[in-house]
Amino acid sequence: MQTDLGRPEMRQALQSSRNLFIATFVFSFFVNALMLTGPIYMLQVYDRVLGSRSEETLFALSLLVAFLYLTMGMLDYARGRIMARIGARFQSLLDHRVFSAVLKQAGLAAGRQGPNTGLRDLEAVQRLLSSPALFAVFDIPWTPIFLLAIFVFHPWLGYMAVIGGATLIVITVLNQVLTKRSVMEANLATAQADAFAENVRSEAELVQSLGMRAAVFDRWLIYRDRSLASTISASDWTGTFAAASKTLRLFLQSAMLGLGAYLVLQGEMTGGSMIAGSILLGRALSPIEQAIAQWPLVQRAQQGWGALIELLEKSPPQAPRTPLPVPKAILDMQQVTIVPPGDQQAALRMMTFRIEPGQAVGVIGKSGAGKSTLARAIAGVWPVAGGKIRLDGATIDQYDPDTLGGYIGYLPQKVTLFDGTIAENIARLSTSPDSKLVIEAAKKAGAHDLIVQMPDGYDTRVSAHGGRLSGGQVQRVGLARAMYGIRLFWCWMNPTRTLIRSGPTR
Repeated sequence: MQTDLGRPEMRQALQSSRNLFIATFVFSFFVNALMLTGPIYMLQVYDRVLGSRSEETLFALSLLVAFLYLTMGMLDYARGRIMARIGARFQSLLDHRVFSAVLKQAGLAAGRQGPNTGLRDLEAVQRLLSSPALFAVFDIPWTPIFLLAIFVFHPWLGYMAVIGGATLIVITVLNQVLTKRSVMEANLATAQADAFAENVRSEAELVQSLGMRAAVFDRWLIYRDRSLASTISASDWTGTFAAASKTLRLFLQSAMLGLGAYLVLQGEMTGGSMIAGSILLGRALSPIEQAIAQWPLVQRAQQGWGALIELLEKSPPQAPRTPLPVPKAILDMQQVTIVPPGDQQAALRMMTFRIEPGQAVGVIGKSGAGKSTLARAIAGVWPVAGGKIRLDGATIDQYDPDTLGGYIGYLPQKVTLFDGTIAENIARLSTSPDSKLVIEAAKKAGAHDLIVQMPDGYDTRVSAHGGRLSGGQVQRVGLARAMYGIRLFWCWMNPTRTLIRSGPTR
């Protein structure tokens, strides 16, 4: 069931940095105010110093300008550091929430293409918050002020500046409209190519042994070419608008000088005003040009923001559960119907059975009969569409997922280890594993002797695909991991049967 919680959660994470945004706004105010230092300096030099030929005045003005520019640089540096911390805080506040949602959605998509990782989407938003692109939001409000200052020098200069600014805004809007689709297609094509490459890398042994390298490369090349074509198309569009905006801004500055020179010749303004107007025009249009240049980053963050909202709405936060007593290992299935996530047809219907402590039930059937589906439902990975799965009378959704996982030993058909030592894998990646329970679980799984024969024993490091371990050894370590600690149920699966055992092992 989807809820409208994703957007408020995202906004709340941003609002937690409200004071930092205010500080950035205040610093941006003074940074933009100090941007007037250059034009004012030019006015004074051209209109006063050169006329009076006073070296003392020039020296005093230069010292003051150096101090003001130093202050502006420090404030600009400070607001950059603040924005970096805003991005870091936003990401840290949502890391756990997004990580949990990604895990949940990936579990529901078992056997199918999993959801696009929200962690990359979160990182894309964080990069935007920490990038100079966001400074344009704080600088653009100053554009009308700079344009007004140009009007003070001469109305003709002001009209030229307004027309140039309006043209740049039109370019910005066209950039957003025309590049949105191409950028999204480029990101999607790149993600598909990366996903296929990762899949091939994880099955490198199979690809090598079956002589599939040429075929896999050809298929990967199709994804890669599509990705490159989409990326080039998107880059061409964004590059076109970036080049057009930069060229127009430089032309406008030169045109401003030309028009200013004409007005100086007509005696309607001074040379200092001519130079100052050109500088102000460049500063007024700079945020717009910066927004266009950084537009791919903005679009990726927009895409990530929308994807994160959808992800969080699909996986609402779970309310804290009242801790229940340790169950006595009575598993009761009551009229259970299970529909695999994404399917319309039930894999299991109206299943009813009861397992008492010490009993074991073997489920035998052909591939696709629903054996793995049953195990995933008991483990709480897949929800039930109807009926109840009860553990000592309480439905399994009344248990905290980590607590429920502590009662269940789960060995899937395909065992995967994590990067770390064998002991860390057996201890389920606990940061403080119990070595006694690790060894006890390894002995129960018949893995102790093969582990101690390795050069580093339980401290032998393995990779996500086993590393030094053979397929059978990976299975043994996976079985030891399922038995780590005091477990009440064990779900062992292979392609032909699933064993569900209740109570302590022997």
